[in-house]
Amino acid sequence: MHIETERKFLVRNDSYKDMASASHRLAQGYICREGGNTVRIRLWDDTAFLTIKGAGNAGGMSRCEWEMEIPVEDARDLFLLCRNGIIDKTRYIVPYKGKIFEVDEFHGENSGLVVAEIELGSETESFARPDWLGAEVTGDRRYYNSMLSVNPYSTWK
Repeated sequence: MHIETERKFLVRNDSYKDMASASHRLAQGYICREGGNTVRIRLWDDTAFLTIKGAGNAGGMSRCEWEMEIPVEDARDLFLLCRNGIIDKTRYIVPYKGKIFEVDEFHGENSGLVVAEIELGSETESFARPDWLGAEVTGDRRYYNSMLSVNPYSTWK
């Protein structure tokens, strides 16, 4: 099983779009969220995935992840089992100084929220920070996609 190590940041402005090498439309929902574990269905453009993630470590930076491609028709059927809302977002793939940032611009009830993630080889790995990268929110559960489906950004005070 893969161990995912990533850090998450707010985004200051949209200048990342000029640097993006690609963008993708994503829809994702959660069948189960218990004890920090999640079962997610994701439609990425015209490809679908079933993902199971374990609870994160104390800092929220690393956790186990298992993912498998599934038929798109199955994903659409499984969306019917998802609790709460479906997350709708555009993901921009942004190369920067030898690393790849994934910048998610949320739509619908999470409109106005833009976060960037970077996957790292270890929790201590360093990386260059582009000017558009804002405050770090790694480990802040409010910014987990599974939580945004339950408590959308538009409802925050």
